[in-house]
Amino acid sequence: MSRYGPQFGPDITFLGVPSCDLDDPASYVDAEVVIVGAPFDGGTSYRAGTRFGPQAIRMTDYLPHDGSRPSLALRTDGLLDLHVVDAGDVEMYSGDIESALPKLEAAVEKLTRAGVIPVVLGGDHSIALPELRALGKAHGPLAVLHFDSHTDTWDTYFAGQRHSAGTAFRRGVEEGWIDARASMQIGMRGSLFSDGDIQQSLDLGYEVVTTDQMLDGGLEALARRVLEKLRGRKVFLSFDLDVVDPAFAPGVQTPEAGGPSAREILRLLRSLRGLDLVGADVVEMNPSYDAGQISALLAATVAAEILALIAARRRDARSG
Repeated sequence: MSRYGPQFGPDITFLGVPSCDLDDPASYVDAEVVIVGAPFDGGTSYRAGTRFGPQAIRMTDYLPHDGSRPSLALRTDGLLDLHVVDAGDVEMYSGDIESALPKLEAAVEKLTRAGVIPVVLGGDHSIALPELRALGKAHGPLAVLHFDSHTDTWDTYFAGQRHSAGTAFRRGVEEGWIDARASMQIGMRGSLFSDGDIQQSLDLGYEVVTTDQMLDGGLEALARRVLEKLRGRKVFLSFDLDVVDPAFAPGVQTPEAGGPSAREILRLLRSLRGLDLVGADVVEMNPSYDAGQISALLAATVAAEILALIAARRRDARSG
């Protein structure tokens, strides 16, 4: 089987990194990180269109797609200081969540068996569950760092549906892939679906930091809190773009007013040097509702900074 490439649009890679084929282990044998697209929005509760997110994230940047993006804050280049390749998209049919999610799980499991860190471009947030399943098999119960304006810890959606963009972080705890007491959810705010949204996460064991708590308490203090709680653990970082105020990221599935700015969320993210990331995703980018590609640019920047965090930790480990 040849490399599938992007499911929608031209066959390009994330910022110009080399391509690989998940069916050919030799093509990523020396890779440290593999980019994977998950073009799926069959779990959405509101706006459809995040299936086009991976394509938009790969395509958006005014700089040349030359496989280089230095991070000023972290003093590293996640694309040059790591060996990063792009496997293209997993073929996921948005009309059938029960068949689509296992395909992503199988793809991520291939990478974890090869000792590679997967960074997945979504897609709605239902894709987190197959990632958690594959990563959990390799690393045991994971500490999760979840940026979002919603908790995504509902039991069911839409007449008893147990798999959706709003249930992945409950299923992950129930199935044993998430150590909730070692995990944090950051950015929650209203409008809530019910007055139990926050409490259901607390009941599962998560530490929840609302948007008001994040901004009122200060970003530096929050970064220290995250590092103290998660350092030394295998961490899965899941970044829902709607954690950011829709003024800075209108192109999302479920926008929520009153969030942090792009600058604030990037500053927080860049302060998390030292986390042992074994997997990450950037989800809910919906180009159908974007304006001037500002949401896609932010999503691509977040993905690049996640790579820089991985590169910085590895460099720090080498230097002692």
